[in-house]
Amino acid sequence: MDKREFLAASALGAAAFAAPARAAAQTLPSPTLLTITGAIGRGNRGPLDPALDQLMKKQGLRFDKGHTFDFAALAALPAVTIRPTLEYDGKPHSLRGPLLENVLKAAGVRREQGSLVMRAIDGYAPEIKLADAHNFRFIVATHLDGKPMPVGGLGPLWAVFDADRFPGVASQPLNARFGNCPWGLYHIEVQ
Repeated sequence: MDKREFLAASALGAAAFAAPARAAAQTLPSPTLLTITGAIGRGNRGPLDPALDQLMKKQGLRFDKGHTFDFAALAALPAVTIRPTLEYDGKPHSLRGPLLENVLKAAGVRREQGSLVMRAIDGYAPEIKLADAHNFRFIVATHLDGKPMPVGGLGPLWAVFDADRFPGVASQPLNARFGNCPWGLYHIEVQ
């Protein structure tokens, strides 16, 4: 067998192996990125499972039902783009994702009063009023500068707003503008 035959045979073998793997990957369910609990609609998942929901258990969460979103479910919602100046480098960046109020509506939230506890992977959990989520036009950012946000950076999800657009917030020092914006967002409790 000469070099060309060997390479051709290798390519065919790799393609034959890769096709079933690609097909299997396309049929696997996507992982949940965000769970919303509390005053929601019917929900699409059951109660906290203390054996399998280890992070939620360790952070003291309890719920009877939740509504979960994977990346595709969030991407299916209408997206908006904001360009706030970020405290990490002092530069404006493009952040894109659905409005938080639309994510909440998709979870069956029908309240206009109350509050949200938005919990990050590291346990950071600021509480904001539902009215502030609407008035400040919070988004659930999925993309930073046109790229999906990875775990270990600011993602995969970040509850954030365009702090530069609100004079009361923009007048604060840059490192004080995003205290209510948890990156690494994975859970929201509607109270």
